[in-house]
Amino acid sequence: MTPKKILLAKTGVDGHWRGVSLVARALRDAGFEVILTGMAKPEEIVSSAVDEDVDLVGLSVGGHIDVVNRILVMLEEDCPDTNVFIGGAIPPWAAKELRAKGFEVFTPGSKLEDIVHSAKRLTA
Repeated sequence: MTPKKILLAKTGVDGHWRGVSLVARALRDAGFEVILTGMAKPEEIVSSAVDEDVDLVGLSVGGHIDVVNRILVMLEEDCPDTNVFIGGAIPPWAAKELRAKGFEVFTPGSKLEDIVHSAKRLTA
């Protein structure tokens, strides 16, 4: 069976690597194929999601919710059937807003097992 494919993308304004690296490793250890884009612009993230035909997109955010919202709109237009989950240093008000829109949000201190469980559920 082909493993589910996850694109982990760091928004271009987030320069912190520890969290997304740990998440990538946990997802690989759980059997996912993980593509890590590095720091990328919204257009690059969406293009990678389309080109790689991913099952799930994980956005690593450094608090700039306006960039995330642009990416979410673009993903909805270009690959509407692809689920998205979001993590990183997200202000509480923004996390609440994203959850209200139906996105799973993982802020610093989230358990890796919870992130892996979410990825499994979102790619089932």
